[in-house]
Amino acid sequence: MVMIGTDSHKRTHTFVAVDDVGRRLGGCTLRANTDGHLQLLTWAAQFQEVTFALEDCRHLTRRLEGDLLRAGQRVVRVPTRLMAGARRGARTPGKSDPIDAEAVAVAALRHPGLPVAELDGPARQVKLLSDYRRDLVMQRTRACCQLRWHLHELDPDLALPSRSLRQANTRARVEAFLDTQDGIVVRLARKLLVRIADLSEEIKDIEKELKTLVADQAPTLLSLPGCGVFSAAVIIGETAGVHRFRDKDAFARFTGTAPVPVWSGASAGKVRLNRGGNRQMNYALHMIALTQARGVGPGQAYLAKAGARGKDRVAAMRLLRRRLSDAIYSALRADQIPASTHIQQAA
Repeated sequence: MVMIGTDSHKRTHTFVAVDDVGRRLGGCTLRANTDGHLQLLTWAAQFQEVTFALEDCRHLTRRLEGDLLRAGQRVVRVPTRLMAGARRGARTPGKSDPIDAEAVAVAALRHPGLPVAELDGPARQVKLLSDYRRDLVMQRTRACCQLRWHLHELDPDLALPSRSLRQANTRARVEAFLDTQDGIVVRLARKLLVRIADLSEEIKDIEKELKTLVADQAPTLLSLPGCGVFSAAVIIGETAGVHRFRDKDAFARFTGTAPVPVWSGASAGKVRLNRGGNRQMNYALHMIALTQARGVGPGQAYLAKAGARGKDRVAAMRLLRRRLSDAIYSALRADQIPASTHIQQAA
């Protein structure tokens, strides 16, 4: 078996081939476009049983990954931390594109259980829309904060409820107030008010589309108490296919809810909070846990039982998040599209 590691940049990709014991067989640097990818396939044809190992930075490798998959090649994704560890342990000092590409290949050889890349499916649409909505919400929040400071300068007694600027009636009230004022601050406030209105309309359109997509793809996940459309959208988009995980424990490591062991000698069994995993997934689980803690679903009763066993609130919430991770894994498995459907969609 030959493993071809890749170091990717916006303009070029560098490839290094190693055999099954890590000996370097050759390398090349090609353009990061379709012509370069065709040249790569021609160059790789000299080897047998080829697997491509790509560093998991899909903003740079997505097109390369898609071209390789459509050509029938096997592609695995190597986390950056594994590549960095392989580079530190290499005999060749320094840092260069060939050194990094070789480190990716060696890391893939050392860790045979790495995730295998697949062509984008419906979850990709959910992730793009969810990320775009989150960016729009952040822009609107910033614009609202700026507008509030301008309004405070114009009239400190003007009281606006929290988060009310996203509502049309509050914006109309602010616009009527600005009509009674003049000056540069008023002009800037009007521009911000228009921007907030435009962002709010765009966010509503994205949310409508997300609700339809999530309801079609994950009805079982949506039925989980405390899991709303936007939390479900984050979960679907970040998971990118639950079939990638062999069991609920592997999924828990991905969500950052699997505890990290910290014991040696006589102090066996001690664990600490896992600060790794996908932080967007961890945040979505935390929001679901907070909702259940307020009485929606079984979370509140579970927290009470954990407290009776001597757990404090923080530890009990960690345990609840892990239980939710297992429940979400089961729900995603129930909603999973059959593999044959994936193949038909890709075709």
